[in-house]
Amino acid sequence: MELKFSTFLSLTLLFSSVLKPALSDLCNPDDKKVLLQIKKASGNPYVLTSWKSDTDCCDWYCVTCDSTTNRINSLTIFAGQVSGQIPALVGDLPYLETLEFHKQPNLTGPIQPAIAKLKGLKSLRLSWTNLSGSVPDFLSQLKNLTFLDLSFNNLTGTIPSSLSQLPNLNALRLDRNKLTGHIPKSLGQFIGNVPYLYLSHNQLSGNIPTSFAQMDFTSIDLSRNKLEGDASVIFGLNKTTQIVDLSRNLLDFNLSKVKFPTSLTSLDINHNKIYGSIPVEFTQLNFQFLNVSYNRLCGQIPVGGKLQSFDEYSYFHNRCLCGAPLPSCK
Repeated sequence: MELKFSTFLSLTLLFSSVLKPALSDLCNPDDKKVLLQIKKASGNPYVLTSWKSDTDCCDWYCVTCDSTTNRINSLTIFAGQVSGQIPALVGDLPYLETLEFHKQPNLTGPIQPAIAKLKGLKSLRLSWTNLSGSVPDFLSQLKNLTFLDLSFNNLTGTIPSSLSQLPNLNALRLDRNKLTGHIPKSLGQFIGNVPYLYLSHNQLSGNIPTSFAQMDFTSIDLSRNKLEGDASVIFGLNKTTQIVDLSRNLLDFNLSKVKFPTSLTSLDINHNKIYGSIPVEFTQLNFQFLNVSYNRLCGQIPVGGKLQSFDEYSYFHNRCLCGAPLPSCK
């Protein structure tokens, strides 16, 4: 009798240990199947070593599960050697809110069209990769996006005007690509939030859209492009703009006539064709950073505020700018 009981106990323990992983597996089986296919399609990279069929995918590295539904809601693959194109299978994770491929030099091809299926997506970051092709128009269908980062890639073509139809966008990063053409006027007509706007280090040309006068950008970076003409539309007395970088363009306007917001803390306009003088209102601004070098400015640097706290390199190589920290005016 004792032998039978011990045998029964051993079998019970055996079955419970076999069944336990299955019973405690929170991961949705459809999500798990898709993730394993993504791993295979990506060349089984080391960063996805934890993705094994006999473990709970809610515990895997690079993914998270929703605490209520246990559906995969985040796929974030940082570094590691993911190769090839973004698998179309990412579109088969219907509950994704965050999708990130970051610092993946072997990731190539276009931005995956299947991403358009992810209607619940809030954050899309495809940065520091070798993705190429255009910024796709379908991104404007992802109405829940709050963050869109396509920086540090090899994207070409123009900026789609439809991006202004994203009502919840807080930040738009298209910097460090090879984008050409004009900045679409629609980027001055966002229908919801006014996002932080980063378009630097591209080959954008033409004028800054006059529609920007309607937008109150907290932070805007248009540096290192081929932009021309007037940039005064970015500023305004009633705006709350804090950070503006327009450096290394071909901008040509009178700085003296621009109305600057009192909120401005950082202004970089170096290497342009900007003329006039430094407004005396600059002494009232709480600048943390200022660079007006390599322009065509003249006259005395106003005394006061933070203006003398910056060194000569913030002011030099202008037509006839003078006064501290530059040599005194004659």
